[in-house]
Amino acid sequence: MKSCFKFSFWSLFVVALLCRPVLSVAQTANDPIVASMEPDPKMEWFTDARLGIFIHWGIYAVDGIDESWSFFNKYLSYEDYMDQLKGFTASKYDPIAWADLIKESGAKYAVLTTKHHDGVALWDTELSDLNVVDSTPAGRDLVAPFVKALRSKGLKTGLYFSHLDWSHPDYDVFRSNEYRYKDDPERWQRFKTFHLGQLRELSTRFQPDLWWFDGDWEHSAEEWNAEGIRDSLLTWQPSTILNSRLNGFGDYATPEQGLPINPSDGPWELCMTMNDSWGFQEHDLNYKTPYQVILTFADVLNGGGNLLLDIGPKADGTIPDQQVAILKELGRWTSKHGEAIYGTRRGIPYGHFYGPTTLSADNKILYLFLPYSATGQVVVKGLKNKVDRIRIVGNGTKLEGQILGKQYWSEVPGILYIDVPEGEADSAMTVIALQLNGEVDLFN
Repeated sequence: MKSCFKFSFWSLFVVALLCRPVLSVAQTANDPIVASMEPDPKMEWFTDARLGIFIHWGIYAVDGIDESWSFFNKYLSYEDYMDQLKGFTASKYDPIAWADLIKESGAKYAVLTTKHHDGVALWDTELSDLNVVDSTPAGRDLVAPFVKALRSKGLKTGLYFSHLDWSHPDYDVFRSNEYRYKDDPERWQRFKTFHLGQLRELSTRFQPDLWWFDGDWEHSAEEWNAEGIRDSLLTWQPSTILNSRLNGFGDYATPEQGLPINPSDGPWELCMTMNDSWGFQEHDLNYKTPYQVILTFADVLNGGGNLLLDIGPKADGTIPDQQVAILKELGRWTSKHGEAIYGTRRGIPYGHFYGPTTLSADNKILYLFLPYSATGQVVVKGLKNKVDRIRIVGNGTKLEGQILGKQYWSEVPGILYIDVPEGEADSAMTVIALQLNGEVDLFN
């Protein structure tokens, strides 16, 4: 029997792995563990914001093809891909209209692709001619007016930036299984100097509130000098926030497309497309309905995260009508239910209520999101608090609650039943507020 208590080195190693803290439900090369789990005051605006808009805009909108990946995966030649430079006009680009629509959606920040993996810069970079000023009919900096427009509307500014650059002559990877070179420290150092130089340009010119990095997977943190990049960015802009795609030196986790089942305990953000494409693709009409977007958003809120919802403008700078319609309906819903969204915290565990929930910052108001039919009875289990008032968010209608099953001799709370009358439901998703007699207290 004594052998049962002997632990080998490998046993201890396995135990250590199993017991280590987990930050994200699906850590991938695109979403490494972030630098710290400690609360950071600079993250307060981000965790309160809850909703942002992602904007994938680049030359790939000309032919409506996959951004960068279409040539990387050899669906077409590099030359044919870059030929789209000739058609990128931005002739109807109206950054003020963009910012107005983003604000109307209820978003508190937006993230613009300043440079995707194809290396085409949307600003007037001095370090390369591969930019929309020098190489496209647009002929002007497209980042500067957008940043100005966002700030004029009181919105936070995020800049997307790809670490890798499949067009740069000193970047080692060209296309899938094709390399310009291998093991050439001098060329790699030249690329890193260029890379950091573009980051310096963007940081010093625009002072972004947030950096949304991508493309760190082709090299290690040491090869990128990820820690040094972080130090430089915080030197240039101490309050800026970094997403997780900096090889472990970011501030928040970045799951993509798939909603986490068990979200990170720290700050996190789900980035998600409206259809199946990040950039504009005319033939991709597989759009989510406004209800489906709102349902996903409610689940994100329940887990304490943010939703970064993507739009893909056309090459002329107009936003497709389907995307505008989704943002407007989302805005109608967020404006009505703002108290249950902004500044709230993650909700109570599933099982107490069969739907998403959030809590007010003081934990004294429990918000119930009703994802299905909002008429009939709503059920809450295991709530030990006395409920002082029940109301529908957005119109203030008072609702009645009934507690059944509570026995005087038992600590187990009764089950709370709430009647939602017909005619009171929101057209997309109804939200109910339970004002408690103290901080939420649940029976486990």
